Amino acid sequence: MKKLLIVTMVLLTFLMVFSKETVRLATGNWAEGIAMTNLAKVVLEEEMGYEVDIIIADNGPIYLSLSQGDIDAFMDAWLPVTSKAYMDRFKEDLTDLGYNYKGAKIGLVVPAYVNINSIEELNTHKEKFDSEIIGIEAGAAIAGKTEIAIEEYNLDFEQITSSGPVMTASLADAIDNKEWIVVTGWAPHWKFARFDLKFLEDPKGVYGREEFIHTLARRNFIIDMPEVAQFLNHFFMNDKQLGELMGYISDSGKPEESAKKWKEENMDLINNWIPNK
Repeated sequence: MKKLLIVTMVLLTFLMVFSKETVRLATGNWAEGIAMTNLAKVVLEEEMGYEVDIIIADNGPIYLSLSQGDIDAFMDAWLPVTSKAYMDRFKEDLTDLGYNYKGAKIGLVVPAYVNINSIEELNTHKEKFDSEIIGIEAGAAIAGKTEIAIEEYNLDFEQITSSGPVMTASLADAIDNKEWIVVTGWAPHWKFARFDLKFLEDPKGVYGREEFIHTLARRNFIIDMPEVAQFLNHFFMNDKQLGELMGYISDSGKPEESAKKWKEENMDLINNWIPNK
């Protein structure tokens, strides 16, 4: 009986030390979030021994779930401007693990051959754009900013909400036919590597300045999962690195497989993110 008790205690100790909880990561259906979140997943699983679940949702449900502790982390919070409304509402229940990318930008984007340079010029050529701005999900922060832009610039345009993939498909179709199109756009995004595009100038500053993409976690995440929190705190990609990863995903349509490929090609960088490596 004594031997059985000792074996049981040893087994329990082993399980406590070596078993790791499942990490729940959320992302919107946006290129940079899909890329970084899948990269974090494959590193956590293949290099650190965790299981990872990825939940794809709109911004509103993500911030609510994060504040309620139903998900662990979200790697695509644009600060200080784009995600400000969500941060103002939920910041007391969130932990900021720092930024993973700097130099992010949102605004209205057109192909380079469209010979206007400012949002103020859109009304003059509204017929060429069919008076439409092709957007993404209605719950995305950029969608709200675009509604403000329509009002501030008195644009005779309607924002057509869709999704990131639909927006980029519409952009590609228009470029193939040399048609005029204006979309809600952001960088980092693979579309800037694939197409010759430009942001329209925003003299009223509706879309704000260049931003940082932050990783946010639920309350007590640092206490509950210190190793994962440290990894996410160290996770940082520059424009070239993230652009290459997003390009892999865009070409293959397989985010996790692409993330695995990119990880294997960049283990020197990855090892700098992993605690005690």
